Amino acid sequence: MSSMTTTAEWIDIAAADAVPAGDVIGVETAGLDIALFNVDGTIHATDNRCTHGDGRLCDGFLEGHEIECPLHQGKFDVRSGKATYAPADKPIRSYPVKVKDGRIWLVK
Repeated sequence: MSSMTTTAEWIDIAAADAVPAGDVIGVETAGLDIALFNVDGTIHATDNRCTHGDGRLCDGFLEGHEIECPLHQGKFDVRSGKATYAPADKPIRSYPVKVKDGRIWLVK
């Protein structure tokens, strides 16, 4: 019986200081459209598109750990991607993130 090893592909997507405290930015890289959030000094990453109305989450309103879509006010938890407020009912993808040497890395 053989075992398969899966290696995560970490990609460098932004400077850590590019995401202001308590704010969100959008980054397009490696074929991904990512929203980066700085909540209490911790960086979180999700897909940048709302699953309800396809709004750009980086244009939304970040309050605590929730991002509100600018189109229809659906909300998501930026830590997990879970939809937390209607009309959003499907989660967004969240990504593992690490900050190393002043750069933000995520698993593609």
